[in-house]
Amino acid sequence: MNVNVIGAGLAGCEAAYQLAKRGIAVSLYECKPDVKSPAHKVGTFAELVCSNSLKSDDIAAAGGLLKAELRKMDSLLIAVADKVRVPAGSALAVDRTLFTNAVTQAVKELKNVKIINKTVDDWDENTPTVIATGPLTVGALSDAIIEKLGQTLHFYDAAAPIIAGDSIDYAAAFTGDRYGKGTGDYVNCPMTKEEYANFYEQLVNAERSPLHDFDTNEVFEGCMPVEIMAKRGFDTLRFGPLRPVGFSFNGTKPYAVVQLRKENAAGEMYNIVGFQTNLKFSEQKRVFGMIPALKNAEFLRYGVMHRNSFIDAPKVINRHFQVKKLPKTFIAGQLSGVEGYVESIASGLMCGINAAAVCSGKIMPEFPPTTIMGALAAYLERENVSFQPMNANFGILPPLENKTRDKAENKRLYAERSMKDLEKIYALI
Repeated sequence: MNVNVIGAGLAGCEAAYQLAKRGIAVSLYECKPDVKSPAHKVGTFAELVCSNSLKSDDIAAAGGLLKAELRKMDSLLIAVADKVRVPAGSALAVDRTLFTNAVTQAVKELKNVKIINKTVDDWDENTPTVIATGPLTVGALSDAIIEKLGQTLHFYDAAAPIIAGDSIDYAAAFTGDRYGKGTGDYVNCPMTKEEYANFYEQLVNAERSPLHDFDTNEVFEGCMPVEIMAKRGFDTLRFGPLRPVGFSFNGTKPYAVVQLRKENAAGEMYNIVGFQTNLKFSEQKRVFGMIPALKNAEFLRYGVMHRNSFIDAPKVINRHFQVKKLPKTFIAGQLSGVEGYVESIASGLMCGINAAAVCSGKIMPEFPPTTIMGALAAYLERENVSFQPMNANFGILPPLENKTRDKAENKRLYAERSMKDLEKIYALI
């Protein structure tokens, strides 16, 4: 049986490799070099369009643990990255030219893979297919996805940071809703006038990340970055996301209140409400850390602002990245709702393994939710009224049974549990 893989980016190349090594014939469709998106500059595969860093390689970091999992599962792209890495401290960074060239060569040498250079406008839902066309999916294929999946592709301009619940200073915060209404799900971080003034001054002068050319044509009014909103006036935030009305803290009315909303039922992850941002990551940590309750905040996902097409994953796919209404269609990469280079590679690996199982008449393997890969897959499936893409972080993992007060030790325990549980799936496939 043949599997069509649409898109030779990070996810598509990894999916093609995982299929080919299992004896499945692959037709890999790639529009480059004839047609390029605004983000792409070269005609080779798996082009890194932003940073050349694949983030931390420390297994005690979520991104590092994910790479360890991928090495265990024989990821082609992580193996290539390891070969062309450049010095970057504890991070895995690559020579981007050597990386894209090496991936292209490796994929072209796969015996079971046929490269077809053409733009794909539609796909046959009766033929096993992995769609991995990335966050800039547009045109006829985008229209076909919308029609066949019965929903529009989502597009977000800016997203707020997510922090670890156990990094909040609860002595400087309180739970509850305005005027005592609601179920008290919010964590509220009050600020005095002086604290707010200092925060405001740093926020409006903080350094922002540069936008790509293909992002600058878009209007971000519907999801305005907090730093842009703040520049409209000193009190703009106090009449918006930081309005203090209906709150009291230690018997006094706060001057401003930053609200945190749960991102998961366990309360291990919190979204900073209204803090969509395009600040550089280091600036987010510095400036948002001026909020007293967030002075030691651990950022599980920094705020981002860019053009990004993605499906409403919980409504469309299951944890196998399989389209619920089209069981022979799989969606990989950032289009599926994962965020980041390595996360895209992981989704491609799982799609390849799962599509191979479907072709062979086997049961698709269940990646343990205690692994980063399994947790990402479970996150995409989990009911969510306002789905947003997610990257690797410990907050999406099930809580430890033997959690300690030592955060470093907890991360080691997460890693230990993950690699142990991964052995179970590795033995099956």
